[in-house]
Amino acid sequence: MKKVTVTGKTVESAIEDALGRLHATRDQVKVSVLQQPSRGFLGLIGARAAEVEVERLFDPVETAVQFLEDILSKMNLEDVKVEVQQKTDPIILNFTGSRRLGILIGRRGQTLDSLQYLVNVVVNRKVDDYIRIVLDAEGYRSRRETALKGLADRIARQVIQTGKQTALEPMSPMERKLIHSQIQQYDQLSTFSEGKDPQRKVIITLKSQR
Repeated sequence: MKKVTVTGKTVESAIEDALGRLHATRDQVKVSVLQQPSRGFLGLIGARAAEVEVERLFDPVETAVQFLEDILSKMNLEDVKVEVQQKTDPIILNFTGSRRLGILIGRRGQTLDSLQYLVNVVVNRKVDDYIRIVLDAEGYRSRRETALKGLADRIARQVIQTGKQTALEPMSPMERKLIHSQIQQYDQLSTFSEGKDPQRKVIITLKSQR
């Protein structure tokens, strides 16, 4: 239920009734007063109730959480909770509360990235300005970032020492961007990507070899 029309003795009582039906708070709705109340002659003849139309506004966070909870239910992962860490753009949602989070993360975070892509599509179909939604799973993104930076530094030293360019494992666009950024601190190195997703990978090489 997204919109209701309700009558009441006063405008405020009608609004409160509508909020209860929509399970919403005042800041989550748009209120249109269709009719002001009137007592009529002697409080009887011609008396009119207040009438309001209350529409629940689109809530990207609520929509994202509901979509993910539906996915979790279909995957028989009802023990996983969706925690809202940040409501402003970018919206950050975190899977938590289960030992089976590995199923949602997937190999190199591929399942988590796929879910993130889907929830962004679902939410942004209904808004004019793009809203970015980031999915995490009990700090996986931070741990993965630390691991990738360590990998980049290790391979950078190896390339400098041996003079041989090195190809990293296939990565998502976001992870490739992180590698490119990390290697920029090495003046003698450069990076480029080759291949097609999902097998696209970063190559680290000496600038003198480009």
